[in-house]
This record gives sequence, structure tokens and C-alpha cells, in this order.
Amino acid sequence: MLQPEKQIEIIKRGAVEIIIEEELLKKFEKSYKEKSPLKIKAGFDPTAPDIHLGHTVLLEKMWQFQELGHQVIFLIGDFTGMIGDPSGKNEMRKPLTREEVLKNAETYKEQVFKILDHEKTKVVFNSEWMSTMTSGEMIQLASMYTVARMFEREDFRQRWISQNPIGIHEFMYPLIQGYDSVALHADVELGGTDQKFNLIVGRELQREYGQEPQCLVIMPLLEGLDGVKKMSKSLGNYIGISELPKEMYGKIMSISDELMLRYYELLSHISMEELHSLKNMIKNGKVHPKHAKENLAMEIVERYWSKDAAIQAKEEFDHVFGEKGLPDEIHEVELRWEEDEMWVPKIMKLCGLSSSTGEAIRLIKQGGVTINEKKLDDSDGKLTRGDYLFKVGKRKFLRIKSKI
Repeated sequence: MLQPEKQIEIIKRGAVEIIIEEELLKKFEKSYKEKSPLKIKAGFDPTAPDIHLGHTVLLEKMWQFQELGHQVIFLIGDFTGMIGDPSGKNEMRKPLTREEVLKNAETYKEQVFKILDHEKTKVVFNSEWMSTMTSGEMIQLASMYTVARMFEREDFRQRWISQNPIGIHEFMYPLIQGYDSVALHADVELGGTDQKFNLIVGRELQREYGQEPQCLVIMPLLEGLDGVKKMSKSLGNYIGISELPKEMYGKIMSISDELMLRYYELLSHISMEELHSLKNMIKNGKVHPKHAKENLAMEIVERYWSKDAAIQAKEEFDHVFGEKGLPDEIHEVELRWEEDEMWVPKIMKLCGLSSSTGEAIRLIKQGGVTINEKKLDDSDGKLTRGDYLFKVGKRKFLRIKSKI
């Protein structure tokens, strides 16, 4: 086990805040002296089946704790998942059924061990203790927090001001998440910035139950491909860890140089010394940002697939975008022309190149659509029957053949 000061240095990497750093150092010192690992908790509500790189920010930090010799507890919130985390939401969450939650949980378990060490990870479900809690115990738990304290949360307060409904069950969410730390006797809890209120509730409940309060490692929310909004499947700016290697590689190569360095800090396994050196070499022109981005894409793809898959993804990307060629395989569809000429946005929607004609118009106006290697500038354009090669964005190709 490393010296406590070195452990703090590793854990601080990428973290927004540690509550409280002095307390965490003392926990490390005690752990080091007694050769007793700390209990590190992170909870995940399986409200959706797929994990993307945004989720892995916490998982990578858990992996760092594992490497330091501590006990990592991967908590699946099958009980809280039926409530739905209200954090950052401006409307009441619809509760999921237990069947939906458990189905998503199984997918989670399969995916997380692409990052965490299976042998060193303890997987628990919070229904283990919440489903046995009596109504009296639930009332006692609810009595430990006031409505006024709940309204310290910005999202709750804004919903109240705008008269958007807040379900009583939503008030229970931070209490139950906090009680998870009591049930597990957690020493440290990890969470994103949107979870700060819930994490602090855990500290306060541990005090109420006579336990030493956990320390908190608060991580940032990873920006998606647009570099602005947090990574989210619903926003379409995500990179899923189960995506095909060529898709994953291509998406990473599409991010800005500034965002690339943020991904390096939060997702890469290179040391802080290597990262600092890389930043300096990019700044001084000794390393081209494209080369650094290639290395990051290779590292991420290899982690979730294999080294061979990463090499193949790079070769295909270079072939398409470096040599101005085309992918070896381009999907083909046959489309029935409804009239002599068909509106291009409608063609794109019917063939799955856009989710709507509105999105197709936006893509055309942004200069993101080429047909037979010519950029389309007119969103009112029409095509007669024939065979066409569409390219949308940087990576999406489709051959469309007209069918009479």
C-alpha cells in the first residue's frame, strides 16, 4: 500500500472537491498503519441499460481505489432505482417497475467489469436492507431530515417556485441513498457534482446513527462530444462502452483538442507526470494534438475491446479520413420513390440518416451532408430516381438505391 500522501495525490486527480480532505488523509493514515482497507462506496441506479464514458468517470476512480488496495463496493440501487433520482430534474420522475430495474442491473453488472477487477469488487443491492426495513424504521429515517433542508436542493427549490409537482417519494431518495452509507459503514463515497446534496445526507445520517462520517470524492460530469452538455444518451452526445470499436474510435477522434485533454485527465490511465508532460509538449508544438488524440482513442478502444480491435479501428479511420477513401463496407438500402422527385430531408428520414426532416434540414445547413461526394447546400433539394452515396457527418455512410 502506498504512503497516505501519495494516495491522496492519486485520488485528487480530476476530482472537483474532496469533503473533507484532512479527514480523508487521516483515514488513509489509519488504514496504512493498521493495514486495513477502507470501504469505498459508489451507487448506480440502473434506470437505463447502457453505460457510457460519462459513467466511467466514477468507475475509473473506483478502479484507482482498488489499485491502492481498498475495498470497493459497487452498489446497485435496485430499490432507489424504482424511485428515480430527482437530481437535476425539473419534473417528477416516473417510477420504474422492479422488473425494469433488475433487467438493467444485469446489463450493468456485465459492463462494469470491463473496468473494475471482478475479484476485488463487492456487488450489493440496496434492496437487501431497504426491503426489510419496517414502516416504523422508515418513519424514523424520514424524521431525521426536514422539508426545509430538502429545499436546500436547487432542483427541488426551483420546482417548488415554478409550481412543478414534487412527489413525496422523491424526498425519500436522498434519505435512502444516505442510509445506504449507514448500512455499509462506508468510509468514502464517490459521486458526481449533481449528487453532492445526496452525498452530504449520507455523512449526516452516519452521524445520527453513531458512525464516523464518510468522506466524499466529488467528480465532474463528463462533457459529451459537443464539449458543452454532459454526456447523455438522450442528447446523442455519448460514447457507449459497448459500441463497436470503429464507432468508439471515430467519436473520440471527433472531439475538440481542449476536450481531449479533459478526457485524458478523467479517463486515461497515464500518470499525472505523463499528462503534465503531454500538455507541455502540445503547447510547445512538440506533439500534434491529432497524434495525442489517436493515442487516447487507441487506449480507450483497447480497454473495452482489445489491442487488435484498436489497431483495426485506427487503420479503418485513417483509410477513410486520412486517405480520403471510403469504408470497406457501406450499408445499402433500397427506397421506393413515391414520385419523380423526392425531397432530400425526407429521403434521409426514411433511410434512418436522421430522426426527422427537421434534423436533416439542420444537418444540411451545417454543411454536414454530401451526396456522391458533393456537399449539399440546399435543404430544399430534391433527387430523381437513381443510386446515391450519402455521407452524413464524418462517419456515417449509406448507399441508397431507388426501387420502382
